[in-house]
Amino acid sequence: MRHPSGGGGGPPHPRPPASASHRVWRASARRVGACRDLSHPGGPPVSDTPRFRSDMTVELVKHSASDSDVLWAARVSTAGEQSLEEVSKDPERSKGLINYLMRDRHGSPFEHNSMTFFISAPLFVFREFHRHRVGWSYNEESGRYRRLDPVFYVPAEERKLVQQGRPGKYEFVAGTPEQYKLVSEAMADSYRQSYAAYQEMLEAGVAREVARATLPVGLYSSMYATCNARSLMHFLGLRTQHEQAKVPSFPQREIEMVGELMEQRWASLMPLTHAAFNANGRIAP
Repeated sequence: MRHPSGGGGGPPHPRPPASASHRVWRASARRVGACRDLSHPGGPPVSDTPRFRSDMTVELVKHSASDSDVLWAARVSTAGEQSLEEVSKDPERSKGLINYLMRDRHGSPFEHNSMTFFISAPLFVFREFHRHRVGWSYNEESGRYRRLDPVFYVPAEERKLVQQGRPGKYEFVAGTPEQYKLVSEAMADSYRQSYAAYQEMLEAGVAREVARATLPVGLYSSMYATCNARSLMHFLGLRTQHEQAKVPSFPQREIEMVGELMEQRWASLMPLTHAAFNANGRIAP
C-alpha cells in the first residue's frame, strides 16, 4: 500500500510458498501482546474494529546469499574462471579477504547476493524506508486495490517518549505514566475516528483511493523488500545504533526495530561478512 494520500501500486500477489528455495523466517520485536484490541480488552479481534500493536514483523521470504558469494566475486579479478572454485570451498579459510574488502571499501563483491523480506510496519516507517533506493526493490500493499485492515501502531510502554536537547545533539528519555496514557488514548481515539470515516465513505460508494486519504500514518502496511548485503549494510549503518559504529546514528526507534530483525537473519546467512561489518565500524563498503 502506498501512503493513503499518495499513489497506488501494482495489484497484490500471493506470498511465495515456504519451500526449500523459499525459506520463511519470521521474527517480531514484541511477541507478547503484539496486537491488542483496546475496545475489547482480552477478547479476540473483531472484524472492522481497530486493533493496536507495537511490534514490527520481518520474514525472510527467499535468499541467495552466503559468504562464498563475496569470495568468488572478488577473486575473479586475479583468478578469472578459476574463481568458480570458491563456490564449493569453505569461506572460513578466506575470512581475511572479506575483512580486507570491508576495511578498504571494495564494495562490489558484496552485491552478488540477494535477500527478499516481507515486512509489516506502520506507514511512517515505510516512508523512511523508501528513502533507501540504491540496491533496493519494493512492492507495497495498495490502498487502491483492497480495503485496508484497521491495524494501527501504539507505542509500547518501553518506547521512550520525550526528546531532550537540540537538533543534532539530542536524546530520548522515558515518558511519565501520564504521558504514556495520553499517547495511548489519544492515538486510539484518533484511529477509531479516522477508520470510521473511511468505512462510512466506502459504504457510501466512494472509491478506495479517495477514502484512504482519511487514514493516518500509524496504519500498518506490508511490503516485499529485496536487497543485497551492501545495500543492507548501508541501511543498517544509518537506521540502527550500535556500540561498534564509528559514525553515530540517530534513527527513529520503529525503523530501528525493523533493521534489528533484518540484521539477525542476514547475520545467520553471511556470518563472516557480518563480523567484518562490525569489526570495521559498521560502515558499508
